[in-house]
Amino acid sequence: MIFLRNRFLRYVLIAVVAIALAPAVIVLLFRWVNPPVTAYMLRVHFETERAQGSTGPTLFYKWADMDEIAACMPLAAVAAEDQTFPTHHGFVWSAIGDALADNAEGGTIRGASTITQQTAKNLFLWPAKSYVRKAIEAYITVWMEVLWSKRRILEVYLNIAQFDDRVFGVGAAADRLFGTTAAQLSTGQCAALAAVLPAPERYDAASPGPYVQRHSAWIQRQMGHLGRGYLKDMLTR
Repeated sequence: MIFLRNRFLRYVLIAVVAIALAPAVIVLLFRWVNPPVTAYMLRVHFETERAQGSTGPTLFYKWADMDEIAACMPLAAVAAEDQTFPTHHGFVWSAIGDALADNAEGGTIRGASTITQQTAKNLFLWPAKSYVRKAIEAYITVWMEVLWSKRRILEVYLNIAQFDDRVFGVGAAADRLFGTTAAQLSTGQCAALAAVLPAPERYDAASPGPYVQRHSAWIQRQMGHLGRGYLKDMLTR
């Protein structure tokens, strides 16, 4: 009886370890393999398909390697979303502390996500705000920071981020919204794309309203403060 119990516990332990390490294996694979789709893209695909049936494409997604993306785009994204990206290890603890304090006072869950955390969420998880999802996101974030370079994290982020209603990735965004390529985006276009990242289904980078115009101008000022060489060492590794 003891033998059977010990063997059962051993199998359970093996299963737990396998489940715990599975995300690391997938993250390691995506260090070299470009993700063909993401969890969030699948969600949008099924929602769009249910709404419009089988007519027309449900998603627009085009991968662009980092060398094929205008230098202003990664700088705009970092300026807008995570200015400490080159130096942190996946988390900004002061921002997390502030978010937890706000959540405790207001009863709502506010994020404090870095670009790495956003990449983990967009690639693997669902958009609902919950502490369970945030915990899984944090676990995947640790593996991304360990197994990927900063250049790879930013490259994947720019290629899976949503920039319009059904437009994912800077390659598709440049084509659909501006009729150009990711390599030919102007500074203003890069800033406009970064400006809509918080709510791409609400804001329009191609025909910006007052909010996007103001936020885009702010992003361009931040890009100037950071300087063109801010990401140079990270992106050339």
